[in-house]
Amino acid sequence: MDWDKLRIFHAVADAGSLTQAGDIIHLSQSAVSRQIRGLEESLNTTLFHRHARGLILTEQGELLFEATRSISPLLDAASARIRDSQNEVFGELRVTTTTGFGSLWLAPRLSSLFDDYPDLNIDLILGERVLDLPMREADVAIRMKEPSQADLIRKRLMTIKMCLFVNRNYKNSKNLPKNLSELTEHRLIFQNLQTEQVAASETLIREILSYKPKKILTVNNYFGVLQAVKFGLGVGVLPDYVAIDNPDLIRVLPYYSSNDVPVYLAYPGELRQSKRIAAFRDFVTNQINEQRLKAEILNKTINLISE
Repeated sequence: MDWDKLRIFHAVADAGSLTQAGDIIHLSQSAVSRQIRGLEESLNTTLFHRHARGLILTEQGELLFEATRSISPLLDAASARIRDSQNEVFGELRVTTTTGFGSLWLAPRLSSLFDDYPDLNIDLILGERVLDLPMREADVAIRMKEPSQADLIRKRLMTIKMCLFVNRNYKNSKNLPKNLSELTEHRLIFQNLQTEQVAASETLIREILSYKPKKILTVNNYFGVLQAVKFGLGVGVLPDYVAIDNPDLIRVLPYYSSNDVPVYLAYPGELRQSKRIAAFRDFVTNQINEQRLKAEILNKTINLISE
């Protein structure tokens, strides 16, 4: 069976369109159509039903697509290993993480990675949906819980807590709450509970809501929560790491926080030799070590001021 035709078939089946598949694999619509016809003739079967809305796989086409879908990640992994040279890091690395961690922690630090590896391109995929790494929906993931798939290499990076913050320009900063019940006198800002989030954050917010705060602002991601807090709109529920990069934030009720939330880095076992994965893993680890050092200095400073 012609592997090149199978590659083109897979692109068409995935896109559902000859034109869109051609754009992805850089072939004309007519060239793609010829390759599909040739594959159908070699198999003596019809792989697609042609409709005005696009292409729909036949039963035989579904069988073939299932096979190419399982082969494609293996070919991608092999290609990735080949592209990684012995001493250089270059090419594309697809990184997936949550919207909050990606926008508030990871993206602001990427300049350090690019300084060391200017030929490395990052495709940053932010969202709460857990992408399938073995199926190569992404190359590496940073997640707020331990991955459940057994065929992944995983590394625990750190733990975070959800805490309460206000900005220094908050108009009620002189009357900050001394206990949870006093939070009802302030506007509470948090990620909407309808948005997918870690259990520790949801538990914390529901406990605060049990005190029935009068004023509430909800946002569908932590970046929006941080912006609202920075503009002095109220008391925000945010991950503790935001204080490192935002010195104008003041911790409210410092004794009060969520349970620990573990942060894991994971990638497919077949990419264990990837230079790009190693470079990204080391970059994240170094950034976390720097963050810990900054946090220690910040805590010592706060203690000295308190004394």
